Amino acid sequence: MLKAEIITSGTELLLGEITDSNTPYIAAQLAGLGIDLYYSSTVGDNYQRFYGVLKQAWDRSDLIITTGGLGPTQGDITRDVIAGLLGEELTVDPDLKREIIELFSRRGMEMPENNLRQATIIPSALALRNASGTAPGWWVEKEGRIIVTLPGPPHELQSMWDYQVLPRLKEKSGAVIVSRTIKTWGLSEAKVDEMVSPFLATANPTLAMYAGTEGIRLRITAKADTEDEARALITQREQDIRGILDNYIWGADDETLEGIVGQLLRSKNMTLAVAESFTGGLLAGTLSRAPESHEFFRGGMIIPSNTTEDSAESAAKMANQVRLEFAADIGIAIGGSVNTADGNTRDSACIAIATESDQQAIKANYPSRLPQMTRRIITHSLIYLRDFLQL
Repeated sequence: MLKAEIITSGTELLLGEITDSNTPYIAAQLAGLGIDLYYSSTVGDNYQRFYGVLKQAWDRSDLIITTGGLGPTQGDITRDVIAGLLGEELTVDPDLKREIIELFSRRGMEMPENNLRQATIIPSALALRNASGTAPGWWVEKEGRIIVTLPGPPHELQSMWDYQVLPRLKEKSGAVIVSRTIKTWGLSEAKVDEMVSPFLATANPTLAMYAGTEGIRLRITAKADTEDEARALITQREQDIRGILDNYIWGADDETLEGIVGQLLRSKNMTLAVAESFTGGLLAGTLSRAPESHEFFRGGMIIPSNTTEDSAESAAKMANQVRLEFAADIGIAIGGSVNTADGNTRDSACIAIATESDQQAIKANYPSRLPQMTRRIITHSLIYLRDFLQL
């Protein structure tokens, strides 16, 4: 079993100028492969500090994945640090040089001489082509360890991972890895942990939990000699979990709440309109991106939050008004107001649903910072609408 470590490089990460989205992506990918991620660190564009972090990783991990530092500038030092650690010389690879020159030529741009730094490589490294940029990655195998270097821009990194790295790691894992994610709403992370605790310590399949604005997710990962065997392990564990969590589960894998709601509306030949204060059109935008949304989504209204009452009656009135305004079968409304005078945000909102013959509303608390709070309200609104449509 490979022990993995991630090193992200870039002083801009340490200064908070950009957010690291690469580590969560790679971590999830490794989990899907059944590879244990033991360590993750960030280091600035300083040779000695980077060397120290890489040396530590070399001493304790089997698979080291670096991100960033593959550009053409003097601050892009990932190649230099790896070459220094392994005691190998960097030389310009003629094929990489030609590819970079051709790329600039296709773009109608003159290639700066510094870009040739991206064509350098060491004897132990295999170049990983970059379909979205100029910086090749490396696959290095030496002394029973693997170093993979990936570019910093997420779209370049993810493309290189899918086509260059993932197939190689699958071969190294020596088995078929299958994962499935179960999505829940309505229980705290601690409560879910308590309910499924007998399965959290099992080695195969493994079970991991992740908390987010859409509830608690449980990822089941199984490893076997064949895909059928791995899927059989997944199916059995999923049945165990569904038997425990039951009605708290709303979906799995790539299913989305807006997609589920849209499918229910289409199956009932019903249309929907949305009125929002407090969430500023986020629910309408989410629904508009659902598959075939033109078949059920009539439109939405945004009402300034300081003009509405934070009450079930006010939200129900909004839901009925937007239903009539857009000639929809169902109206759903989110009422509330933002109060940040004391540095905190109001932690409650009302959600209402109206049809020609029925109106209902709920009020709930969402203690969190404003961006996370609004996403949780959208999730709860879609859960509420799903439950209404399933009656």
